[in-house]
Amino acid sequence: MSIKKQYLKTKPEANVTFQVPASKGKELNKVNLVGEFNNWDESAIEMKKLKSGAFKATVKLASGNDYQFRYLLDGAAWENDEEADAYVPNNLTYEENSVVTV
Repeated sequence: MSIKKQYLKTKPEANVTFQVPASKGKELNKVNLVGEFNNWDESAIEMKKLKSGAFKATVKLASGNDYQFRYLLDGAAWENDEEADAYVPNNLTYEENSVVTV
């Protein structure tokens, strides 16, 4: 998994690119990016599958905030990002959520 942040010079925002690597993605049909930035809507952001087998999505996020998120793999399994800036307890399932700081 990887997270890349590109800060905008004209606005207090960043384009944040989330990627699930081909090593995990090749066996998957669909990956959704789910988090606070889309009200935990499991279908709001379907990541694009690349020819390599990786999945990728870019989201514009306001700077100066932390956002909790997770990946939903094939609509069944939840996965955290190994390169997240932090992890916080999820009070719903008692697992952890990934956090990206922008």
